[in-house]
This record gives sequence, C-alpha cells and structure tokens, in this order.
Amino acid sequence: MRFLLSLSILLALGLGACGDDDGTTPVDMAVATDAETPTDADTAETVAYAFESRFEPGTSSVSYGGQTLRHLLVEDMKIFIGQLSGLVDGASGSFDEPAEVESALRFFYEFDASGEGEEIRFSTTPPLAVSTYGELASGRSLVAKLAGQDGRDHAMWNDGDFVGWSDETLGGGESPAALVDALFAALAENAFLRSEGTQPTGPDGEELPVYVTADGLDLQQMIQKFLLMAVNFSQGTDDYLDEGIEGANTQSEGDPYTGLEHAWDEGFGYFGAARDYDRYTDDEIAGAGGRDDWQVHHDSDGDGRIDPTAEVNFGASTNAAKRDRGATSDLDLTGQAFDAFVGGRAVLANAGDELTAEERTALEGFRDDAVQAWEAAIGATVIHYVNEVLADMDAKEAGADYSYLDHAKHFSELKGFALGLQFNPRSPLGDADFAAFHAAVGDRPALDVATFTEYRAALTTARDLLAGAYGFSAADAEAF
Repeated sequence: MRFLLSLSILLALGLGACGDDDGTTPVDMAVATDAETPTDADTAETVAYAFESRFEPGTSSVSYGGQTLRHLLVEDMKIFIGQLSGLVDGASGSFDEPAEVESALRFFYEFDASGEGEEIRFSTTPPLAVSTYGELASGRSLVAKLAGQDGRDHAMWNDGDFVGWSDETLGGGESPAALVDALFAALAENAFLRSEGTQPTGPDGEELPVYVTADGLDLQQMIQKFLLMAVNFSQGTDDYLDEGIEGANTQSEGDPYTGLEHAWDEGFGYFGAARDYDRYTDDEIAGAGGRDDWQVHHDSDGDGRIDPTAEVNFGASTNAAKRDRGATSDLDLTGQAFDAFVGGRAVLANAGDELTAEERTALEGFRDDAVQAWEAAIGATVIHYVNEVLADMDAKEAGADYSYLDHAKHFSELKGFALGLQFNPRSPLGDADFAAFHAAVGDRPALDVATFTEYRAALTTARDLLAGAYGFSAADAEAF
C-alpha cells in the first residue's frame, strides 16, 4: 500500500502538508494540526484521517459513530448466525418455531434503543474501547439505511429497478428488503427443521450447518455480504458521497464540524478503513501477515484498547487490501482510496462556507477516485469468488479435495457482493452488463458435474465482463 496525494490539486488550492509522524509512535488520530492535509508525498512519513475543528480548537471534527455501529451490527449478526447450529442443538438454548429465529436476526437488522445496552460480540486484542452498542451511537438500524428505504437512491429499488435475483423458490427478487426477508425466512426455516431433526442434508448425505442449504447457498455469507452492499456501499456511494456533499460548507448546528465534512466522514466510515490505514501493509489489513499486533486492527494511540471508530479495518477496506495482494500488477486500491478520502476531506477542512468552483471540482475528483477504488475492490472480490467457484467445480470433477461447504460459501459470497454493484450511481458496470453477469451466474451454483462444462463457460464469460468494466488485466482477473 502506498499513499501519494494529488499535490498539484492541493497546492493549487493552497493546502499544505503537516504530517510529521515517522510510523514508530502512536498517531494522534483525533486532530490534525491547523486542519491541513497530512501527507507523505514528499517525506514518506505516515498520515492519518485526522482534522481539527474550525469551531472548537483542539477538538476533532471527524465523526462517524453510526457507520461504525452498523459495521458491528453486520459483524455480530454473522457471528450469531455462525452460532445458530449450537443454539438449536441445545448447547445454549433452543428455538421452538421459525419466528423466534427471525426475531433474533431482526435484533441486529432493526436495531433500536432497547438493544443499546447489549454487549458487542465482535472482539479484538487488546479489547474494544467500548463494550455495548449504545456507547457508539443511538437510533441507528440497518434496515433504515437499506437501499430503497431512505428515499435518497438513484433508482427505484422497491418499484421494479432491483435486478439480479429471480429465484422463485426462495423469493425476494422484488426489492433489497424483500431479499433480506427471504434470506431470514430461509435461515429460520432451516433452524426450525434442525430442531425437529429434519434439516436437509448435503449432496452426499452430510450434516450441514443450519445456515447452509441443500441447494448450494450459505445464508450466513449471503446475508452478510448483501447487507455490506445494500447498506454500507449503497449509503456511501449513493448518499453521503453523492448528494451528501452538495450545498454549503457551514457548521452543523451545535457540532464541531460542517455538514459537508460530516457527510464525507460518514462515507469514509462506511468504507471502513482505520484512520491510520496508510500505516498498515496490505498483508496486515487483510490479516494475512506482517506485524502481529497490526492484524486488521492496532492500538495506534497506545491506550491499551481498540477504538472501533479509528483503529479497526472493516468491510470494503479489507477487500481492497486482499485484492492488492492477489494482483500480478502494481494494483493499489488501498492507496487510491485513502489518498482520495484524505484529499477530499482536506478540501473541506480548508474551504470556507461556500466552496469555490476549483474546490468543488477538486472535491468531486477525490470523490470519484474514492468511489472508483471502492467499487473496483468489490468487483475484484467478486472475480476472486468466481475463481474460487471454478476451482470448487474442478475439485469435484476430479474427485479429490472437494468441499460442498466451501462451494456454497464461495458462491454465496460471489452473489451477495455482486448484487450490490447496482447501488453505485457512478458504476462503470452498465445496466445491461450487470444483468448479463447475473444471468450467467444464476441464483445457485451448479452442483451436478454433468452441467459443469456449460456453467464453467458462463462463469468465465461473467468474469471477463467484470474485468473489462473495471479495467483489470486478464492476468489479474485470473490471479485474484
């Protein structure tokens, strides 16, 4: 990962550099002195997404607790689903009917004030600086920010524009909300069947986790990945970094930031990067090597706790690092995204109440760079799972080292992420290509060896379509 700020734009706007950390001491992620741009373009020193309030000197103007809360709700729902088989089997309790399972899932999805005192399941070492949801934010749910639910989308997701899912057995193709409901219902039904001893088994008669279906869906992965797209990606690209950065750069009433600064911060929060993202290597962001105490999160301020709003890499920020690691080229999605997020925030920190034409152009350029890197990271991740499904088919065909659970997992991650690519109003993947991709992929993986030749060709065509849309080389597309 590298960080190279667009100096020509910043210098034209009169924005100076002030980063002076050498990467060996904790970063002060709360405040960047004089609200100027931290940059390592000249010195190779570390930077941070850190800006001082123009209204309250010495106070940070960065705030996105609600976005971090939603990351944690998605993470904790995934953890809960992973524990469901044990719960149903009576290890820690049981469910008497499907509605009880759905109610438990909706605790996370429809989160409200009654749950704010509940313990966060997601854990780190050192421990999180907060222990309950309410310490991060209040009045925040996933469903309220789902694509189609807040009235600020670029398409009518609840009225015919949602495409990519047409399965009539499970249902849910009418809207993002309908799909979430259908996935919850399928999981709840599986849990109920397991409680009665009648849950379907896998193709070879193997017992399945409660979240894996007999026809190739991993509901844990589908739910998590789709929510990351239909909430985080949709809100980030089609709300906060879209109309959210229009208008005046004036103070948000009673807060240490302007409305535009806050909208930009919320977009950054949904991307999920730690505020000193540039100090991590790609291996560390991905949790796949490097320094032991920098695996996905790090106690950067040295207080013995992990601040989830500043010291953890969530969601798309980790996908970007994984794909950078897998590329054969010098792909740098992590650097592009962080460059753009810090650069755009610096424009706002140094602008007056009204942005000049030059500042507006610079801000929109940084926005376009950030969103492009964000979607490219997801597109590359979809390609990665296409490759994984192709490898699963090869293994099954060869009769060695095949795992049905892996096959279902890989397909469901592919599908859950890919369905969300339609939510970015600036996507380079056009409507026709998006529809063609999903027509090729389908709603279930091919499990019958007799169908593999045809499906393998369809997946390869789908992979090439994405690679072309995002400008990936054939070598990178095969390597992801």
